[in-house]
Amino acid sequence: MTQERTPEDRKAWMSLLATAPEARLASLFEAFGHSPEHAFLRAPETGGVMVRGRTGASGAPFNLGEMTVTRCTLKLVSGEVGHGYVQGRSKRQAELAAKLDAMMQTEAARELEDKILTPLRTERDAAREARAAKAAATKVDFFTMVRGED
Repeated sequence: MTQERTPEDRKAWMSLLATAPEARLASLFEAFGHSPEHAFLRAPETGGVMVRGRTGASGAPFNLGEMTVTRCTLKLVSGEVGHGYVQGRSKRQAELAAKLDAMMQTEAARELEDKILTPLRTERDAAREARAAKAAATKVDFFTMVRGED
């Protein structure tokens, strides 16, 4: 019996797979040692998407510019469909992300979580903390002293 996965769970692992370093993702997947048979519903392909922003984070939306994205959709022989969207032109990473997305919907989810997603998440969090600590070291605190003008 597989653990019930919520849409938020899937969003979290797809985000992690999309932003993971390609070489690290590939090495963890190879170390996992199991690559199920699949058929492409959409072979990895590269294109562009429009990135939109908002003035002041809440104002009127505007087109910020285009970003290169590679996507892939595949179906495992067992029937699960996986999607992978990654920034840039890496067809390999998009395929790995799609394959892992599909595999996370199978009985292998717990093992994938332990052997692939947890190490990626730990490394991502450590990198964020290191970046935050580096930024905090350069932080300047400004304060105003009240002059006593009686």
